[in-house]
Amino acid sequence: MKRAAFLVAAAALAAAPAAMAQAWPSKPVTLVVPFPAGGTTDVLARALADKLQQSLGQTVIVESKPGAGATLGADYVAKARPDGYTLLMGAVHHTIATSVYKKLPYDFQKDLAPITTVALVPNVLVIGATTPATDVKSLVALAKAAPNPFTYGSNGNGTAQHLIGTQFAELNGIPLLHIPYKGSGPLTTDLIGGQVQMSFDTVTPVLPHIKAGKLKALAVTTAKRSSALPDVPTMDEAGMKGFDLGTWFGVLAPAATPKDVVARLSTEMVKVIQSPEFRQRMQEIGAEPIGNTPEQMARQIKDDTDKYARLVKNAKVSID
Repeated sequence: MKRAAFLVAAAALAAAPAAMAQAWPSKPVTLVVPFPAGGTTDVLARALADKLQQSLGQTVIVESKPGAGATLGADYVAKARPDGYTLLMGAVHHTIATSVYKKLPYDFQKDLAPITTVALVPNVLVIGATTPATDVKSLVALAKAAPNPFTYGSNGNGTAQHLIGTQFAELNGIPLLHIPYKGSGPLTTDLIGGQVQMSFDTVTPVLPHIKAGKLKALAVTTAKRSSALPDVPTMDEAGMKGFDLGTWFGVLAPAATPKDVVARLSTEMVKVIQSPEFRQRMQEIGAEPIGNTPEQMARQIKDDTDKYARLVKNAKVSID
């Protein structure tokens, strides 16, 4: 009799994780954005959350936790309870931070579980509307003739925009002064206002201002032109051969999150990403939808971590 009771109890314990997964989600899910509202990460997170909550049957809350080159938000999620209710809208910036920061309170590849890459967004070199340059060549000439270094803004020290700027300066032999911001929103405001002279931000936050004539787009940083800016050349076409750096955004969970919950999240997110409505929204903001598997995203993270480690070393970027 005792043995039978023991077996029943053991079976109940074994079934507990499955029951938990079947019950998930039973409350709202929080998607943490490690940048301020208004930037590409925020726009993508809200577009995803809007459709995801319909398929999950639970509210998906987008919560902003900016700071320290997006590492504060990543650390928050890495240390959150691994139950599938706290997720991170991560980005390529997190693979860069691994090499830029001397000490991080988390390990991006070990402490976070990839779910899916949502989209790839090209970066674009933009300048203020009053800056007397019409292409990359004339901008470089202006920078070389200026008495003081041109300034460029980024989403923070060690982000993709920061490294793209250092590479641009090196390839063209010009001094550029880096001005870090907490996100695309405040950066774009200062760029339009003339507080900074240029940026290499993603297409999404600057696209409306380019169309309105408040900013001028000179080149995109990816190998292919952006579908949102088909008339803007690539850096390669502008004379910087082989220049190919873009920004991807994807969702991750705390590493110990049950695999079946991660699988469910991945399945539901890929359905959203592949839907005509979401793809249309991505086209409107200049993003290329992806929707890959957790394993594919993990390989992407590893490859980019290695690639940007070399760029960080060459640029001599380091943050305590």
